[in-house]
Amino acid sequence: MKIQKNYKNNLIKQMLTFVIDKKKELILYLVFGVLTTVVNFVVYYVLTNPLNVYYLLSNLIAWVAAVLFAYFTNRVWVFDCKTSTVKQMITQASLFFSARITSLLVDMGLMYALVSLLLIDDLISKVIVGVTVVIINYVLSKLIIFKKPKVRNIWKNYQ
Repeated sequence: MKIQKNYKNNLIKQMLTFVIDKKKELILYLVFGVLTTVVNFVVYYVLTNPLNVYYLLSNLIAWVAAVLFAYFTNRVWVFDCKTSTVKQMITQASLFFSARITSLLVDMGLMYALVSLLLIDDLISKVIVGVTVVIINYVLSKLIIFKKPKVRNIWKNYQ
């Protein structure tokens, strides 16, 4: 009985290890995406509620704080991106901020549409918009900004 239980526990550990190894980047992106969203949401909430700052200005300031947080966490931990020159780093940062400006326009447009036109509560709208923006940002980061160079398999012709 004990051997069977140890076998099941070992099998579960092996499966979890496999999933984590294969999906590490996505898991880290989701974790830091959630943390970025928390940064965005907390800054927004503090500005709009206790400080009574206009919601679109609060949204912009929250976005800046979140983007700075996201750039460093994505670069260092999620995509493990190493640039060898200052020029590469500047290019990468420029791409990152350009992509985030695109998602900011989506963010601001959706916030305006949901809050001002559809009269949905601003905090509920912020959650809906946050999910949408996380998806857009992952796709842009993965496919454009932190894209890994393709490694050619020189041995494939000899197999």
